[in-house]
Amino acid sequence: MINISKLYCDEVTPGDWIRYGKAGSGEREGEVIPKQASERRPIVVWNITRACNLKCVHCYNDSGADKASDELSTDEAKNTLGDLAQFGVPSVLFSGGEPLMRPDLFELLGYAGEKGLRTVISTNGTLITTDAAKKIKQQGVSYVGISLDGIGPVNDKFRGVTGAFDRAVKGIRNCRDAGVRIGLRLTLTRRNVQDLKALFDFFEAENIERACFYHLVPSGRGSAIADEDLTGAQSREAIETILAKTKQFKQAGRKTDILTVDNHVDGVYLYLKLLKEDPTRSANVWKLLTWNGGGLYSSGVGIGCIDFHGKVHPDQFWWHYDLGDVRERPFSRIWMDTSDPVLRGLKNRRDYIKGRCRLCKFFDGCGGSLRVRADLHYGDPWAPEPACYLTDDEIGLDAEKQAELERTGEVFQMPE
Repeated sequence: MINISKLYCDEVTPGDWIRYGKAGSGEREGEVIPKQASERRPIVVWNITRACNLKCVHCYNDSGADKASDELSTDEAKNTLGDLAQFGVPSVLFSGGEPLMRPDLFELLGYAGEKGLRTVISTNGTLITTDAAKKIKQQGVSYVGISLDGIGPVNDKFRGVTGAFDRAVKGIRNCRDAGVRIGLRLTLTRRNVQDLKALFDFFEAENIERACFYHLVPSGRGSAIADEDLTGAQSREAIETILAKTKQFKQAGRKTDILTVDNHVDGVYLYLKLLKEDPTRSANVWKLLTWNGGGLYSSGVGIGCIDFHGKVHPDQFWWHYDLGDVRERPFSRIWMDTSDPVLRGLKNRRDYIKGRCRLCKFFDGCGGSLRVRADLHYGDPWAPEPACYLTDDEIGLDAEKQAELERTGEVFQMPE
C-alpha cells in the first residue's frame, strides 16, 4: 500500500505503526512495532467462503452463488485462528466471496477477538443490515472495507447486479450509524477512471474515513478484462488526480485517508513529484518508502492468503500457486518454510529480480512491486513489473544498463 495521505500530505494515519514503524498511529497494547519491515508477520487475507451474491467482472478468485468449494469447518477455522494468533500476525482480513454469506462469520470474529487478533472484514457491503452492523461493532472489528467501483450504474455493471450500488451505500450508512470504522476499496480500470472526481465527492458527502484505490491484477475473472487495465499514461493521470484531491482534502481539514494498492511504483512517482515541489519533505518520504521497502516486504513477507480450500498463497492474487494446505500443516509452519522456491525468492527477492526492475535506481523504495503481476504477464515471477509506468530515463536505465540487460538476456517487452 502507498499511503498518499501520509506521504504526500504528511498526515499521521492508522497503520503507520506497521507500515513505517511509527508509534502513536493506532497500535494497540501488546502489538509489537517492527524495528524493520523484514521482521513483520503477515497480514492474512482469508477467503473464508466462495459464496457471493454478486457477479463482479474482476473477481480475483472467481466466486459466486453456485461455485463449489471445500471451505474449512468452524472447528478447522478456529484451529487456524489459534495458530495465526500464536504466530503473531497483526491482522486477519475476512474476505470471500462475500464473508457475510458464511453462517458462522460472527462466531469466528468473536473467537479471533478472544485470541487477541485484530480483525477486518472485506465485503461488497450489500448485506450489511442495521442488525449486521451492530454485530460487527459488538465483535470489535477494527475496520470494514467495502468494495465500490464507481457511482451508480458504473458500479452495478462491475458488480453484475442492478441495485448493488444503492445497497452498498445503505451498508456504508448502517456501519457509520453503528460506530464501525469503514473505508472503500476501488479497482481502477478504463471503465471508472473518469469517475475519480465524483468518487471523491462521494467520500466527502458520506464522510468516508478511508479509501483505497487498487490497480487491477488480472487474476481469476480479472483476466477477462485485462484489456481494460489502465495504460501507463492513464495511470499517471489517475495518480495525479488522486494526489490533487488528497491535497484538497488535507487543506479543507478532512480526515479521509487515501491510499493506492498493488503498485508500489506510485510511491516512487509521488517521491519524484515531491522532489520538485518540496525537496526537504521528499527526503523524509524517501526514508519512509525505503523503510517500508515496497514490494520487498509485501507478498510472501508482510501479506499472505488462505483461500476457501484451505490453501496458502503468497498473496490474495496468487491462486495459481499453492504454498501448502492448513489442513495438513499450520499456516505458521508453511509461511516459514523457505524450501519452497517461490516463497524463498519472495523473502529475498533482491537475488532474483530481473530486467529493468533489477537495475532501477528506485528499487529500494519499490522493491519490484507486485511479483504476481509479473508472473501472470510474463510467466516469470522475477520478471519486471509490467504495470510500471515510469520511463527508462526516470528510473536511470541508460544505454549502458540496457546493454547489460541485453548481454544477460533480461530484456522483457513492456506493455504499452
